[in-house]
Amino acid sequence: MIVTVTPNTCVDYTLLLPEFRLGETLRATEAAWGMGGKAADAAWILGRWGVPSLAMGFAAGQIGQRMEAMLRARGVATDFVEAEGETRLNVVVVCAKSKQQSTLTANTLRVRAEHVDQLWSRYMRALDRATCVVLGGSLPEGAPHSLYADLIGAARARNIPVIFDSSGSALRTGLAARPQLIKPNQAELAELTGQVVKSLEDAYRAASVLQRTFGVDLIATMGEQGALALIGQRHYYIPPLRVEVVSTAGAGDAILAGMAVALSRREPPEAGLRLGFALAGAVLRTLATADYQPEDARQFLEQVQLLPWPP
Repeated sequence: MIVTVTPNTCVDYTLLLPEFRLGETLRATEAAWGMGGKAADAAWILGRWGVPSLAMGFAAGQIGQRMEAMLRARGVATDFVEAEGETRLNVVVVCAKSKQQSTLTANTLRVRAEHVDQLWSRYMRALDRATCVVLGGSLPEGAPHSLYADLIGAARARNIPVIFDSSGSALRTGLAARPQLIKPNQAELAELTGQVVKSLEDAYRAASVLQRTFGVDLIATMGEQGALALIGQRHYYIPPLRVEVVSTAGAGDAILAGMAVALSRREPPEAGLRLGFALAGAVLRTLATADYQPEDARQFLEQVQLLPWPP
């Protein structure tokens, strides 16, 4: 079973605006509820694809209850530790005129040492059935900086593949525990390596440094430039799909979901890349974060290209 852990859970409420202007009352033309939090997004995506998973982490308050109910409605098993405060409610604003979007968020979830101990106990039991672990997102207030490294280390000690996606200090700390796969974006690649990352060539150099240093596989997403995948000695360029983008929120988490399926089933990584980017393309067509139509993903499966890199 695929196990996902999201320490800082959230739900996304997305508003589509014709135009964004400060100092005015703005009326959305469309609104949608979606999942939030990288690993929980992956579980929600997997559920719609018919792949069973267990979603874990911390949750609190009415938003936390809503988040768990949304996951269960997709067929995802849940085992969240009840923490303090409130699971985050993010507001995603998509501007139709500029084709840009912003996310408004606040850290409203708080955990204590006893909550961490509970999560650890439940996680260790879950590892008895785990075929792949997906960890991701930020850390809530009160969570130890070593949390991701500890979770990664426990899974790796049992030879369970770990997919890890975070940012900032949480990413750096977790990376030192050597997960099997990470998915940095352009900004995260630059931050991790201290290099300028503007082109695909820049991204490849930076990703190669990380692969050699930490022994991890990488999928480096570069927005409209596409993505690079460094999987062992097999390196690929994945051109962007031709998609009319509605919202980008959750598209990267679809890549995590696709790779989790391949790792869980011990399929070739190429199968995971094709599924992940097909799911991501379908997510891009939907306003709600991490939501999609399966028929869109099936259509994109035939369009995903894996081109050897360097060319």
